[in-house]
Amino acid sequence: MKTPETKPPPSLAPTAPARRSGLSARVAEELRRAILSGVVPIGGKLPSEAALTASHGVSRTVVREAIAQLRADGLVEPRQGAGVFVTAIAAGPPKPFQSVDPMRLSSAIELLELRSAVEIEAAGLAALRRSPAQDEAIFEHCAVIERLIRDGAPTVEADFALHLTIADATNNMRFREFLEMLGEKAIPRRAVQRSESGEETPSDYLRQIQAEHRAIADAISRQEDEAAREAMRIHLKGGQMRYRKLLRKALDPTYQTSC
Repeated sequence: MKTPETKPPPSLAPTAPARRSGLSARVAEELRRAILSGVVPIGGKLPSEAALTASHGVSRTVVREAIAQLRADGLVEPRQGAGVFVTAIAAGPPKPFQSVDPMRLSSAIELLELRSAVEIEAAGLAALRRSPAQDEAIFEHCAVIERLIRDGAPTVEADFALHLTIADATNNMRFREFLEMLGEKAIPRRAVQRSESGEETPSDYLRQIQAEHRAIADAISRQEDEAAREAMRIHLKGGQMRYRKLLRKALDPTYQTSC
């Protein structure tokens, strides 16, 4: 009897998205140099996607991500059916976090890791420094999110506003500036939902997120800084775990999310 083939264990391919991101950054930099040096002048057309794929030895996905970076920098503009054209040569250095794709699970994990390094301490400082008005504002934002969940409406904007309000309660404006630099992509639910159509993630998931928000708000209100740090840690680390499971499932459909 023929012995069934044993499939090799799935590779921990989370390095693949990171590798692709590095390739797209390299292609974007080479195209940027060509634009800034005048090789492709203002009004000029970039080589076709197929030509760039061949000349740089990368996939079409990498080329598209590179073009998206240049577009975010204000250097190029895609035109339907015509190609990609240079619109500027002095857009300045690339803005931070422009290459973050909120639809990619790997980007969601990267942002949550970064936010953990900042927002855990922000929660502790907010507990120590918050004013009565700031305390009230945090609970008001929690109430807004709960109302949106109840109504089945998208919550990304309100979620981001809550985290900004907690940052404000540190009374150190650099925390708000950091989150504003990230923008709403700091709330990575778009990676598991089609936000443009208004479809929200399952209500059970949102209620879990909201319970974590409430724990953070309660600890800040009680002015318990270590409890506030721990509540924020649970919130952001829990998010990382959820997205890592989703990423593994995307890479290996046989992966069981319960493991």
